[in-house]
Parts: sequence; C-alpha cells; structure tokens
Amino acid sequence: MKELFASGHAVDIVLFIIVIEGIWLVARSGWDVSSAILRLAPGVLMLLAVRFALTDMPWYWVSAALLLSFPVHLADLRRRR
Repeated sequence: MKELFASGHAVDIVLFIIVIEGIWLVARSGWDVSSAILRLAPGVLMLLAVRFALTDMPWYWVSAALLLSFPVHLADLRRRR
C-alpha cells in the first residue's frame, strides 16, 4: 500500500474514476462536454498537485497545478451564473 501512494498510482486511480465520471455526465446526464470539463478540472488539477508532491516533483509543478485550479474554478462558477 505504501508503494501505491509513493509512486502516485493511488492518484492515478482517482483520476481514472474522474474521467469515467466525466464520460458518464456527458453520456447519461446530458451535460455538454465543456460543462463537465469545467466542473471536474479544478479537482483534477488539485489531484495532479498531490501526485506531483508524492512523486517528489519540483515545487513549481505542485504550485502551478494548485495555482491553475483557482482560475478554472472561477470560470466554472461564472459559467454557472
């Protein structure tokens, strides 16, 4: 189990589940693709930041993923209005 997290594969599993969720939202719930992407992208970016941190990537990759998640989140909120 320790290796699953140290390698970042635990995050890969969650990312795979999010991709399946996105496909389901588009196919079954009638969402358009851009809405699904905007709703799921902030979480994906934060998970990428976790993966980068777990796999000892340079700090700027972690911070870039976290930093990008905020404007995407704001774009999602603006679109929902």
